[in-house]
Amino acid sequence: MRKRAGIGRRAGALFAAAAAVGTVAGPPAQAQTRPLVRDQAQARVPSHGQASVHAPAAEGEALPPYTFDATAQQVRGADSSSYARELKAGQTYRDTLEKDGRAYYRIVLDGKRNTYVSAVAVPKPGGRVDYGDGFKVSIQDDSGTECGYQQTGFSSARYTRPLTAYARRVVNPDSSSCQKPGNYYVLVERTTKAGSDPAAWDLEIRHLTEPLLKKPGPTGLPEAWPSATPAPLTGEPKPRQGGSGVYDAASLTRGEWRSDIRPGQTLFYRVPLDWGQQLFATAELGSSTAGDDHVSNALVLSLANPALGHVDDGTVGYSGKQTTLALGPQRPVAHENRTAYNEATSGMRFAGWYYLSATLSPEIAKEYGDGPVPLTLRVNVLNEAKPGPGYDGDPGPFAVTADDEEAAEKGASGAQAAEEAERGDAMRLVAAAGIGTGTVLLLGLGAWTLVARRRTA
Repeated sequence: MRKRAGIGRRAGALFAAAAAVGTVAGPPAQAQTRPLVRDQAQARVPSHGQASVHAPAAEGEALPPYTFDATAQQVRGADSSSYARELKAGQTYRDTLEKDGRAYYRIVLDGKRNTYVSAVAVPKPGGRVDYGDGFKVSIQDDSGTECGYQQTGFSSARYTRPLTAYARRVVNPDSSSCQKPGNYYVLVERTTKAGSDPAAWDLEIRHLTEPLLKKPGPTGLPEAWPSATPAPLTGEPKPRQGGSGVYDAASLTRGEWRSDIRPGQTLFYRVPLDWGQQLFATAELGSSTAGDDHVSNALVLSLANPALGHVDDGTVGYSGKQTTLALGPQRPVAHENRTAYNEATSGMRFAGWYYLSATLSPEIAKEYGDGPVPLTLRVNVLNEAKPGPGYDGDPGPFAVTADDEEAAEKGASGAQAAEEAERGDAMRLVAAAGIGTGTVLLLGLGAWTLVARRRTA
């Protein structure tokens, strides 16, 4: 049986539940007072960050903004590494990045865990961007050596949408650079072409760590792998509207899923992939009766890994007829993929939630109107899950749990799944504390009764 969610995912719930347990274990007259309700509320994800229902945006309405992580902390990137603020592992942060801006942050690393720092850049909707616009995120040691980086941009699809990229510091006993414990620096750099919108971009930054293995894992990348596209899925698509950010991405399993997408809108989804599993994903735009004018790069479909590193993307034009865009075949999830220089292969390096995002060009509104266009995602996950490489510690987000599989079946977003997990942990601890407190009270009452009877005798 697959394990439940890892320790790292439940820390917040355990702290909140501990506060609630303290309330229950207090004097009987206070057992059901307001502090218990208050403590439980503090343990929950704020309601404004939930995505209980992903309602499609109707024609004429403003597009929903990007949904930032409700737990994200504000941080300000420094102009110099000397003034960089620390990013804690396991935390999410928010910042802004100016035109041609550079923002430094500090992380404290040991020699026992691989480290990933990702950034989701969110430009202002409707702004002008050019081919070379984008950003780069890198990790550097205290001597300025670059440990790892990733760079991404808008390429030929020149319209604003969220972009993801990550940098990594990988522990490698055979390397002499970027291995010692201590201070390291994260640098996020933006490139803005002349004539592009100079408005600041919002940033959502995550710092994740991955434990090393109990014993050395495989390093040989197989030359032959199953790259043939499987038989297409057929049937009636099920409705599942995408989210507006990584935080409220709609969960998907193998199958066909229908959403409505407006011109200029980006929808987010997530798919759990375990070790050895292989993802095939396509996106189909439905036909229109409004015309047949051609729009280049009308749809962009992107894939990011559990650390929000960019893996792959693709784009397709639209001429009013149904159009399908397929991502290239991805290798099965494997530890040895990280040895590849190819970004798409290297990105399939660990199990966990993989994120799909689909963006419809705002040019569609000029040719076909601003109404929603039917979008069908076909997600195919091949192979049974294999045992992992054997982490020496809690894998945190780099695993697929029974809770993850349940969330994917229900279509729950990450925000909903986190709230349900925290609420369940809190109530289980509260119940356990209640039983323990009740037992103590019953034992005390029994002892008092026995003493009273002996005195009467």
